[in-house]
This record gives sequence, structure tokens and C-alpha cells, in this order.
Amino acid sequence: MGTYIPPGWPAGVHPPGSEEFESTAVGWLLDVVPPDYRLHGVLRRYPIALATMARHHSKACVEGAREGYRAARTELAGVLPPHAIDTVLAAYRTEGARLAETARAVDLVERALRGEVFTPKMSSPPAAAGLEDAGPEDAGAMGTEPTAAERTAGHKAAGRTAAGRKLAEQKPGAEKAAGKKAAAASGGGAKGGGASGGGASGAGANGEGAERGRPGARRNSAGRGRNDLART
Repeated sequence: MGTYIPPGWPAGVHPPGSEEFESTAVGWLLDVVPPDYRLHGVLRRYPIALATMARHHSKACVEGAREGYRAARTELAGVLPPHAIDTVLAAYRTEGARLAETARAVDLVERALRGEVFTPKMSSPPAAAGLEDAGPEDAGAMGTEPTAAERTAGHKAAGRTAAGRKLAEQKPGAEKAAGKKAAAASGGGAKGGGASGGGASGAGANGEGAERGRPGARRNSAGRGRNDLART
């Protein structure tokens, strides 16, 4: 099985661990740094030192390109025509991408010189499969949108909740209306009962008067009979 080469590994540099790895790495790193760095033999004897200096240099180049891109319109306004400034910005973008790629490659080479072994990263499972196994909380936690079935269930639950609230709001009014009707009915019955009671009492009084009047009529008739006998 061959040695794994990570993405972004510079062309021309042999794989880590191979016989020509260090010599090809030194030659490539010397092309990254300024030409005068070749005058220092210590950098050839110690490739890790060369890689460290190349890392700092490449990062400084990236930062310088970014700063120049941000300030290009201000620094060149009134000196260059607008279309020329746009061309300068395009050059910054092209060179900035190349410098950033070089800085990443230098970092990989330095890590390999320090003994790091690169291994392929395991591919993550498809997002759809993970979401199918996840519950609503996990999906929410994962910022995923709810499915159509979950949205339908949510709408139904919201409808039931709203209906329950309406019934709860209507119940006090219905109870009040029922209470008023019951009070009105009981009041009418009381009035009617009072009237009927009054009639009953009146009837009782009349009955008593009739009963009381009957003996008096008898006495009167008996008295008239005696008087008639006395006259004869």
C-alpha cells in the first residue's frame, strides 16, 4: 500500500517517508522563500528550520496581499483610472489565491518533516440518513427544517389548542347567560307562587267567611221563626 498524500501536497515533492522526500522538500522550500535564503547552508542541513522560515514568509505574503487588496482603491484613487484599479484588484485576487495555496502546502511539508503521518479522513455519513434517524429535538438542534408531516401535525395541534381556548373563553359567557335564565325563571315562579298563594289565602278567607256566615244565617232564620210563632 502506497503512502497517503493529503490534498494540497505540493507537486514535485516526494511522498513523506520516501527516500527523496527531504531533498525534494528542501528544493521546493527554497523556491518559496526569497532567493538570498539559498546563501545560508544551515537551512539545507536542517530542513525543519527552512520549513519554519518558509511558513512565516508565506503567511506574511498572504497577509500583505490581503492588506494591499483592502487599501488598493484608496491608495490608487486619482492616480490610476477606475478600470486600471479594477485590474489591479483582479491581480490581487489571483495572486492572493496562489499565495494562500502555497502557505497551506508549506504547512503540510513542515508537518511531514516533523514526523506527522497523514491518514485519509473517514467520509461522514450522508446528511439525509442522519436526519432520518434523528428525532425532532435532534433535528431542531441540528437547525433542520421540520418535515411536511411534522408541520401538518403542528398545525392540527395548534388548531385544537385554538379551539380549546375559544371554548374556554365562551364557557364563562354561557354560564353567565344560563345563570341569568335560571334566575329569571326562579323569579317568575316566585312571583307566580306569591300570586297563587295570595289567591289561596283569599279563597281561604272567603271560605271561612262563608262558613262563619252560614251559622249566622241559620240563627237568623231560627229567630225569625220564633218571632213568627210569637205573633200568632
